[in-house]
Amino acid sequence: MPQPLPPGGHVLDEDEVEARWTDAWRPEQVAERLSGVSTPWCVAAGWALDLFRGEQSRPHDDLEIAVPSAGFPEIRARFPEFVFDAVGGGRVWPGAEPGALAATHQTWLRDPSNGRFLLDVFREPHAGDIWICRRDARVRLPYAEIIEHTADGIPYLIPELALLFKAKATRPKDRRDFETVLPLLSRTRRDRLSDLLQSVHPGHPWLAA
Repeated sequence: MPQPLPPGGHVLDEDEVEARWTDAWRPEQVAERLSGVSTPWCVAAGWALDLFRGEQSRPHDDLEIAVPSAGFPEIRARFPEFVFDAVGGGRVWPGAEPGALAATHQTWLRDPSNGRFLLDVFREPHAGDIWICRRDARVRLPYAEIIEHTADGIPYLIPELALLFKAKATRPKDRRDFETVLPLLSRTRRDRLSDLLQSVHPGHPWLAA
């Protein structure tokens, strides 16, 4: 279970966050950096859906990847010239010290030369090789089942789970993602998404589709 947020932390308003994410990396840049790591990782959120589509469908404000929490040190070691900041509760803890890491699940990679953010790393709960949904610990799947790859080898979160995370507090872009990806899903994928929504967000309006 996450620990209480530590004291301190820097509050970032929305305008500052937007300005500091203008240099966000693309999936292929991160894949090159992480080539050969043993820790399972995958592109998440909106970019994951575009990798599933096979093309970029819209602009992306940032780039998120998901990794098992225990594997974060291996990921962190691939970016020695940059700094990771822990993020949670609308605050940022520069340097991602152990206390802040234990209390949060997001880590933003920062270029210390200009303060710009490049990558958002989700440190996910897991039990060995089994991924555990941070929204509902009853949802547990092997990493081998939740990660797929593009033709050039970039790992991405399966669309059923990417959409599940978008379902909690849908924004216009999340609704568009759902509406445009749904026709591309096989019956098996639709059934899995339906089961996940019923379990985690019972009565969600997307279920009618």
